[in-house]
Amino acid sequence: MSFHPTEPPMLMQILLHTPKWVFAVFVLLAWLGGRQLVANRIGLNRVLVMPVAMAGLSFWGVMSVSGESAGALLGWAMAALLLVVLVLRRPLPATTRYDAAARQFEVAGTAVPLMLMMGIFLTKYVVGVSLALHPELRHQAAFALGVPALYGAFSGVFAARAARLWRLAAASGAMVSGARAA
Repeated sequence: MSFHPTEPPMLMQILLHTPKWVFAVFVLLAWLGGRQLVANRIGLNRVLVMPVAMAGLSFWGVMSVSGESAGALLGWAMAALLLVVLVLRRPLPATTRYDAAARQFEVAGTAVPLMLMMGIFLTKYVVGVSLALHPELRHQAAFALGVPALYGAFSGVFAARAARLWRLAAASGAMVSGARAA
């Protein structure tokens, strides 16, 4: 492979040809994940927003790689389910509290949401670049099943983290009575 001094390296070419909105999404996700590095209070309904949004982004990633392939969708779902089961077994941090009167959680700061968001984003980006450079990857079994499974794993962790919080609220009994009163 020859390198001509006037040609930018391939990585630079890739970045130059990346649509500007992709960088905006990156900044938004980094900001959202960064906000979760510090202890926070979050509302009961807001707990669902991020898992739903990230599951949608990961599902879009699966569809962009494999279309409506039943195997890819099954791989995504199986990986998500496996991670939901595994994460649900882990206890919440001891500092996590639910304030039934305010319908808010007190949660410790963590890098996990940031890592998950960046994982989904970078997977989507790398897969997109890989397919643009090597469209034949779409037909390779390891790629066609591995990528959806990775997206499913991210989705499963997000979903289970939210489910653990909802389980805490439900255990207080106030979530149900508060929902009836609303």
